[in-house]
Amino acid sequence: MIQAVHDLLEQHFDTAFAAPGGIAKLRELILTLAMQGKLVEQDPNDPPASELLKEIEAEKQRLISEKKIKKQKPLPPIKPEEVPYQLPQGWAWVRLDELGVSQTGTTPPSKNPENYGDHIPFIGPGSIKNGNIDYSGQGLSLDGLSKGRLIEKDSVLMVCIGGSIGKHAINQMDVTCNQQINTLTPFKPLSVKYTYFTMEADYFQRTVLNKAGGSATPIINKQKWSSIPIPLPPLPEQHRIVRRIDQLMVRCDELEKLRKDREEKRLQVHAAAISQLLNAPENSGWPFIQQHFGELYTVKENVAELRKAILQLAVMGRLVPQDPNDPPASELLKEIEVEKQRLIEEKKIKKQKPWQPINPEEVPYMLPQGWEWVRVEDVFNTTSGTTFDAALEKDAGSYAYVKVGDMNLQGNELFIETSSRYIDPDEKMLRSLISTGSVIFPKRGGAIATNKKRIITDPVFVDLNIMAITPIFGLLTEYAYLWLSTIDLALLNTGTSVPQINHKDIDPLLFPLPALEEQHRIVARIDQLMALCNNLDEQIEAATNKQKALLNAVMAQV
Repeated sequence: MIQAVHDLLEQHFDTAFAAPGGIAKLRELILTLAMQGKLVEQDPNDPPASELLKEIEAEKQRLISEKKIKKQKPLPPIKPEEVPYQLPQGWAWVRLDELGVSQTGTTPPSKNPENYGDHIPFIGPGSIKNGNIDYSGQGLSLDGLSKGRLIEKDSVLMVCIGGSIGKHAINQMDVTCNQQINTLTPFKPLSVKYTYFTMEADYFQRTVLNKAGGSATPIINKQKWSSIPIPLPPLPEQHRIVRRIDQLMVRCDELEKLRKDREEKRLQVHAAAISQLLNAPENSGWPFIQQHFGELYTVKENVAELRKAILQLAVMGRLVPQDPNDPPASELLKEIEVEKQRLIEEKKIKKQKPWQPINPEEVPYMLPQGWEWVRVEDVFNTTSGTTFDAALEKDAGSYAYVKVGDMNLQGNELFIETSSRYIDPDEKMLRSLISTGSVIFPKRGGAIATNKKRIITDPVFVDLNIMAITPIFGLLTEYAYLWLSTIDLALLNTGTSVPQINHKDIDPLLFPLPALEEQHRIVARIDQLMALCNNLDEQIEAATNKQKALLNAVMAQV
């Protein structure tokens, strides 16, 4: 049986390497097999765990007689329903508390600074990282230690509360710790490393979470923690198990590093190719991308970067060929200005103070012949939202009243199709409507950093935390949206304590204006390429799921 397990582990290290999260699952499997007695051979010459328990009991009684530990109330026998699986002959199920001295830390009064110093490290949950302990934080003085708990070297410390519950490590020196940590100092001659691996195994970690309860802040007290049953093999087998786990974990570490290096290299190569694509003339980066397409686009991160590059090429005028028969954008700009003046005269939009003409040093890149650099205020009407009396907000009504949170509603991923609140407006309120064809985005608070942008397909109201840009004339909403998608809203934030985007941050932005005919060609090409990206994402997802299924099938054989 053990040889068959070894053969499967060796055979499928490559499977674990290929599958996302596979190496973590392999680590979990190794520990599970170890705790079930399936990782190393049993030796009939090993004294059984029952003999080891006698030695542990003798050591416990010695410490009690020397008054180094207190005599504890006997633990209840382990019930059959507490045993999750059968153990090999010579092993035994025991409660954690039977194997050592268990303690919960405490914190001396912080109002007395004399409790703190550098006499001994004072460990909290944040000090335990990746199976190791950081001893560099604030320590306790000798007086502080007298009010705390001494945790002797070669104990196992485990976080017993909060999101990092179950995180644990062995201390390499005497320490003390706060009340968020439970500890076990194993009795001699028990292997502390085996005890550590027992606590790392999936069975123990799941039991800790189950006993911690389902509250928002999980917590397991010392009594529950120390009563968890654990599998105890003979002492010589503990040492064989620890050696074998260490060997296999080194291989997992090597695989993890190899996988990380490969992924980083793939991302770096792709970043260089995209940079070449954006910065080199005549899209000379495309041949490399096309040649290595299958290798580059096996991770979603690269597909996301490809999407960004496609949008950037579009607004640079390098995604579709220019047509010399298109009227120049300067002609379109004249038509936009005529429409703008008409809207101002009809008091449908306000006349704004013009910004300075565009200086050559402001221009980020050269545009094709026939395009024009303009400011946002030249071709868009920018509008901030409004607020209404809460009594006017309804579950249904004539017009949606869109708030930032509504951008996340199902169906609102691109176009605003629904809302949580609605308004039945009077005539005056209708002046605040955001027109069809506008693009909206958050303008206040942490939502700015999410870079959400949505297209308005029917007139809506928006609240004060949203801003809209509405094309004045001759601009496709879809082209406006793809341009805005290249803008990182977080970089426009001029707020202090509360992030904020104002008209003065949006209106002077440079906007690359092509002819309306070219806008149509760009949007059509974007649709094609984004469909390609969607297919790539779906292929990656399918391949990932296939790798996960293969890994799970392999694990099920063990």
